[in-house]
Amino acid sequence: MIRHVALFTGYELRKSFSNPIWPLFGIMQPVLYLLMFAPLLKTMAPGGTLVDALRMFTPGAMMMIAVFGSLFTGFGLIADLRNGSLERYAVSPAWRPAIVLGRVAKDMVMLVAQAVLVLIVAVAMGVRIGGVELVLVLLLMAATGLFASGLSQGLALTVRDENGMSQTINLFTLPAMLLAGLLVPISFAPDWMRFVAPVNPLYHAVEAGRALFYGQLGSPSIPIAFGLFAVLAVLTTFWSMRSLRKIAG
Repeated sequence: MIRHVALFTGYELRKSFSNPIWPLFGIMQPVLYLLMFAPLLKTMAPGGTLVDALRMFTPGAMMMIAVFGSLFTGFGLIADLRNGSLERYAVSPAWRPAIVLGRVAKDMVMLVAQAVLVLIVAVAMGVRIGGVELVLVLLLMAATGLFASGLSQGLALTVRDENGMSQTINLFTLPAMLLAGLLVPISFAPDWMRFVAPVNPLYHAVEAGRALFYGQLGSPSIPIAFGLFAVLAVLTTFWSMRSLRKIAG
């Protein structure tokens, strides 16, 4: 079982890095946000300094990587389904859930690489975070990315069409970003948005990330975010594996 997951993970990683321009773009985008967007938030940050702005913005950037870096991985699954590769994998002697879990593991490896680079840039710009808080932020990012990866693959196996999938994702992307306070904290939003925001799971991940960057380990947002995304990650991963079993018969 573990060997099969490792084999599919290695295969997916080799595919991703066969054209390194796309992983590079995925890694550079959040770094550019830190360098070019975070300084614009200095007047909105509590202390009014660049470090305060980065402490407020970096968790949102990391959750942006976790969700939107994993949410588009299902398009590769549709391509494999169309060219017949997925059916060949499904009837092979390999453990069938490894087809999905290998892709999820690949997404987690990519997320770690992106998160480390973002943190290096943030630290170089003056941000400091404790060791416990750092580990919890990375774990929360992994749980959020696991949810997004499972959702993307389940949606891909259900819709089986790039146009339908892109329209579905784009429909929810902007509201999810704004109601999560990814770029600007939701506390600056109108009253109705602050009222609706807790319905968005991503809002809780961003709030927990900011609490960790401020060293507020006792914040109730942290266990809420971990519990919520642990459940969502399990549900979406099982959904994607169930969808694969239906395709494979």
